Formats: sequence, C-alpha cells, structure tokens
Amino acid sequence: MSFILEELVRNKYLQILISVLISLIITYWAMPIIRNVCIERNLMENPIKRSSHSSPTPTFGGVGIFAGTVIGYMIWNFEDEGVLLHKVFAGLVILFFIGIKDDIFALAPLKKLTVQILVASIIVIGSDLRITSLFGTFGVHSIPYFVSVLFTIILFVAIINAFNLIDGIDGLAAGIGMISSALFGLWFISNGYWSMSCLAFSLSASLLSFLRFNFSKTSKIFMGDTGSLIVGYLVSILAVKFVQVNELSFFGSVGDHFVSAPVLAIVVLCVPIFDTLRVFGLRIMKGKSPFNADRLHLHHLLVDNGLNHFATSAVLWAFTIILTVFTYYLRTFFSNTALSIYVLSVFAIYLLVSSYLELRRYNLKKNQKTGNTDILPSTSNAVDLN
Repeated sequence: MSFILEELVRNKYLQILISVLISLIITYWAMPIIRNVCIERNLMENPIKRSSHSSPTPTFGGVGIFAGTVIGYMIWNFEDEGVLLHKVFAGLVILFFIGIKDDIFALAPLKKLTVQILVASIIVIGSDLRITSLFGTFGVHSIPYFVSVLFTIILFVAIINAFNLIDGIDGLAAGIGMISSALFGLWFISNGYWSMSCLAFSLSASLLSFLRFNFSKTSKIFMGDTGSLIVGYLVSILAVKFVQVNELSFFGSVGDHFVSAPVLAIVVLCVPIFDTLRVFGLRIMKGKSPFNADRLHLHHLLVDNGLNHFATSAVLWAFTIILTVFTYYLRTFFSNTALSIYVLSVFAIYLLVSSYLELRRYNLKKNQKTGNTDILPSTSNAVDLN
C-alpha cells in the first residue's frame, strides 16, 4: 500500500481544495504566534503623522501569509510546474527576507527597488514569462524581445510597489490580493493549469485568514512590507501568466481564451494600478519624489471623509469585482482598443471622485479649525492631518 499523497488523492480539484484548507489553517494558526513574538520582542509599527492608526501594532503578518501559501502549494507535486514555479519560489524567498529586513530596519527605497528588479529579471529572463503581445490594443500586436523583457520587468516592479502603496489601511491590500488571486485562479483551474491555480488559491486562502486578524480590535496585526512585497509579487506573476497563456491559446487556437486578456488583467488590478498612477502623478506635479509618503491615496481620502477602515476596503473590493464583471461582459461586444478607452474613462472618473474627496477633506479640516462642525464626518476615523 502506498501513502504517497498524489496516489491517495488523485482528483486535482480535491487536491486544490485541500491546499486551500491547509493555507487557511496554517495562516490562522500562525498569526497569534507571530503576534505574540512581535509584542515580546517589541517588533511593532508605531503610528506616524500620516498613519490611520493611533497605537503601536504588531507587524510581520506577512510571515504567516508566506507560510500558509508556500505550505499549501508545496504539499502537491504538479506535473505542469515547468521551470517557472522554481524561479517563482526562488524570487519569493528573496523578497521574503528583504521584507523582513525592511520591517525591522526600514531599507532605503533604492535598495528595495534593486532587489525587485533582480527578482523580476529572474522570472522574466530566467523563465521567459513575458508580455509578448497586446492582442491588437491600439494596434499593438507582437512586441520585440528586448522591449518585451524591459516592459515586463517594469510591470512586475510597478505591481509589487502598487500593493505596497495601498497597504495603508486595514484589509485593503490583503482583500485586493485575495480577490485578484482568486479571479486568476478561477481561470487557471477552469483551463487545467493546476500548479498556477493552486498557487493562486493558496495565496487567496492565506489572505482570507490574515484578514480575520487584520480587522480584529483585540488581536490586530499588519502584513508589513514582508506581506505586501510577496503578495504584489505573486499577483503580478499570476497576471502576467494569465496574459501569456491567453496569447498562446489565442494564436494556437487551444482551450478557452480571452482576446481581451491584457485589459482584463488591468481591470482585476484596477485599485492598485489607478491609485499608483494618480498618487505618483500628483507627487511629480508637486515637485516631490514619487516615493514620498503622504495621505493622497484614495483609501486615505475615504477614511478622512468619514468611512471606517472596513467600509473603505469594502468599497474598493466591490469596485474591483463590479468593474471586472462588467468588463468581462463587455469584452464580447467591443475590441481591445474600445475596452481600453472604456477603462481610461473609468480612470478619469476615478480621478474626478478623488479630487472631490480631496477638496471635501480640505473643507472638513478648515471647518474643524474654525469650529464649524456642521459637515464634519460622524466617525472617529477622520484623521487630523496637522
């Protein structure tokens, strides 16, 4: 009798379900332990001027996310792994330790950027995971090799940092990571890409367990840079692989394919992408470094206008899901160029709403100083920016 797991459980769907349960349990079990170690060793994130929290909070929740995701995935030996997943986990370990060091010592942005470029290069060049076509969007089809390599490396670094940037309130980065990885996982599992679907669902399950503690009032913990780096990294791999596989399926006429894959990938990650473009643009226009921390993010604007952390995250989760479902429906009626113009229109609306919220926040602050409380938000989450 053999006790090899793959022989005991041959059904791939059941294997992935077991991985999900393992990831849920491991992360849920690890969080209180990590939190206690953080408190004992004073590994806490102290509130700063632009913070949305008022008391020191344990960080290193990313350690639990890392453990749950890796153990959940590694329990099985999928035949379709290929060379990509080995490179993925090599890069994951590098970012994991860089994240830990950054959470303890606060690394300079240039050092983190250098490591991110290195890790992205390992994936893009080492496993040939690249965006090689835009499927005719704005007339762009095939992309030359060197342009493709450079573009994909920049894309990896941008998404990794985008997740780091939206990790400013409880639940947002983890929730967007959970939703996006689950959406990509659904496509992978429906098309028989078992290793990628298992990785996606293991990450999604780990983030679900983390959210229980991230929103807790009595056992709160942050994911830290350790978490945001690895979540952004894994989600970027899922997104690029989704586009690449759809390109191969499209031109090879194999399997279920989305001609609109590049647009759909952007829409799934609309919150971190839109927020990063807006914030970086505003900082550059003001003559500041794009990496200069502030409270210009949409999630900060929503909190400062009266929403609590859960409500703010839920609004942006819902925005992601609704926009993705709507775009998925529209893809059958419009070309990629038309869909891209539609997404740009949504981004323009996003900018207008953000500008309105920023102006309203300014007026709230002004009225607060003059003693006029008629239009002040009714929640305690309105943060004084002085």
